[in-house]
Amino acid sequence: MDEFNLIYSYSRAQAIEDGVLIDVTTQAKEAGFKFHTVVTDNLFHSYIQPPAGLEGEGQSSSGRLHDLFMVLRTAILGKSATDYLELDVLFLMAPGRHEGVRIIAVVGPGDHGEPVMTIMLPGDD
Repeated sequence: MDEFNLIYSYSRAQAIEDGVLIDVTTQAKEAGFKFHTVVTDNLFHSYIQPPAGLEGEGQSSSGRLHDLFMVLRTAILGKSATDYLELDVLFLMAPGRHEGVRIIAVVGPGDHGEPVMTIMLPGDD
């Protein structure tokens, strides 16, 4: 094996602690997912957290996250085994105005080699 000098590493745990990744494992498990799951802060703050004024439209972070998991689950069931999936999701951004968003879900190794899922927007990696 070739030797190399590690200059810097940034763990998943550090990213969660820093708020770069948002831990949504509890909600993911409620939706039937088995892996530790995070969403990027960009996805969370741009789309999962509803814009102000949508509470009257029945919008909440927990509801939007639940809907995202249901769409993701349906997309996964329609695919053969894969660790990478892209799908389009609609989010209500203002009364009567939806925005289509490309979402990427990746399953890979966590800090200790365990399977984990990360859900993000293109460019968040």
